[in-house]
Parts: sequence; structure tokens; C-alpha cells
Amino acid sequence: MFNEFEFQIDNFMIYCDSKNLSKKTKASYEQTLRLFSIYLRNEFEIDDPRDVKAAHLRKYIKYLRLRGKYTVVSNEGTKNLNNPYARSDHSKAISDTTIANYIRNIKVFFNFLVSEREIKESPASTVANIKPERKKKKLLSLSQIKRLFSAFDTTTFHGYRNWIMVRTLLDTGMRIGECVNLKPEDLDFKAHSILITNPKNKRQRYAFISDRLSKDLRRWLLYRDRFSDSEYLFPTTRGNKQDVSSFEKVLKKAANSVNIEVTPHQLRNNFAKYYLLNGGDFVTLSRILGHSSVEVTQKAYLDFTEDEIAKKYQKHSPLNTFNL
Repeated sequence: MFNEFEFQIDNFMIYCDSKNLSKKTKASYEQTLRLFSIYLRNEFEIDDPRDVKAAHLRKYIKYLRLRGKYTVVSNEGTKNLNNPYARSDHSKAISDTTIANYIRNIKVFFNFLVSEREIKESPASTVANIKPERKKKKLLSLSQIKRLFSAFDTTTFHGYRNWIMVRTLLDTGMRIGECVNLKPEDLDFKAHSILITNPKNKRQRYAFISDRLSKDLRRWLLYRDRFSDSEYLFPTTRGNKQDVSSFEKVLKKAANSVNIEVTPHQLRNNFAKYYLLNGGDFVTLSRILGHSSVEVTQKAYLDFTEDEIAKKYQKHSPLNTFNL
């Protein structure tokens, strides 16, 4: 039976393709909208966007707060493949950040329908955005960073590769998705830089590397070339591109072995925090991280603790600086 809502989702996804949005962004839109469509059909027998009201969206927000993670799937065909029931966080509460992203995606969809004159006005326009409370991100201490490095067995291909990847993430601030896509030709040792050709926002940029990481990467290339002729800088043993989720699991296991909690994104966060604590500025940091604006960077990294502020003050105090 024809479903107008599903038809318009397909129409919206074609529009997203024409805008050349990233795979991750398109997947986020589609999953959000398919789940919302399932909810509307099951709860209200709604299969047409013109029948959706603000009240439906508000009830959906309430429903999301109650239902738990991965208890509903948007694609039954991939259910067995992904096995959501085996996840450690299955049925746990959906975070405000995730719900806020869902609402944003739904608003984009209805705004698109307005622009296409499929509906007169968006039912989501009067629904307030959710502002998640920002949690202060932990800054790893020097001793913790050393312990993390020591958690990898650098006598093996996997261990050495993962060790150098952690050092690369911490020294450059790049995203893990950018890191696994790197190729040897992206490295420029003379300029001490790495060209990131496939960033999140599709705008190529340079990440910069320290003298120490430059030496590490030179050694890694010599080692890697003995085992693989892969096109990727940090390949699997079979020469394929490394999977992001696989690296996340490896990092978590290594960090847990030395009593540290850390994710690839926290390494990026630690790079940014240490950059600022050591005297770096927000404008340059924004360029390095590939943010769309300085405001985005400031929102993400203005959550210094009192101890961190005190250390930064001691480093830049006029009396200390000028030895007066």
C-alpha cells in the first residue's frame, strides 16, 4: 500500500544526494525519519506528512525518553546483521544529545517539504529545541597518556599500528574517521603536514605534525611497507581500510587495561585542550580541527576546570612571563 510519508522520505534522500552530503549525514537523516515514520504509523495510523502536528512530535520526544536504545530498528533487513540486542547499551536511556539530533533532522525534513510546497508550514516549527547539558570532558594527565601508550604491544603489526594511530590522533586532533582514510601520499614531511582529503564537512584541510610524530610516521612507513602494499596508511593485515568501530573497541580495551577511560573523540578533545592550555588561540584551533566557525570551537572547548584555568594563568601571568 502506498505510503506518502515514506515516499517523501525517499524524495528527501534524493535531495540529500544532490547536495553531496556525507554518507554519515545521510544515514543519520534516513534512520531518524524511518523511525519517526514507523512511530507515526503504529501510534496514530499516520502515513502522510500533511497530517503531522506539533503535538505528534512532542509525544514522540516523550516516547524516545522512555523506549531505550536500539529497541526499534529502521531497517528489518539489517537487523540480524547488526544484532542490536547484543549491544552492551541496548535498552539504556537515549541521551538528550541524541534526541536533540533527531529533532533537528526531523525539522530539516519538514523545512524541505515546505520549500517543495508539499506542505504549507512545518509542524515542527513551534517545537522547542532540546539543549543537552554539556558534560565537561576529562583531560588526560601526562602519566595517563604515558600509560595509554604503554598499553600497546608494539612488537606486533596490530599493536604498532594502533600505537601510532593513537599518537597521530593526539598530536593532530583529527577525527578517527579521517585517520583511517589517510594514505601515504597525504603525508608531507617537509611541510610537517597531512592533507585530510575526506573530512566530515567535505572541505579539505591540512593537519600539522610535530617533529616527534614525523619521526614516528617515517619509521611506521618503513615497517608497514614490509608487511603491506595497501593504499591506506593504517591498514588491516589484509590491506583493507580499518573500520572505525573496530579501532574504538581496540582503544577501549587497551585503555581499560591501564585503568583509563578514553575514546578517539576524547583524544581529539585532549589535543584541543592542551593546545589552548599551551597558549594556542581559538581561531587557529578552529582551522586545525576543521570546524565551520570559531564559535563552534569555542562552544566545544570553553569548559575548562578551575585547575586547568589556574595552570593556564601561571603560564601566562605577566609577572611570571617577564620575570619581574
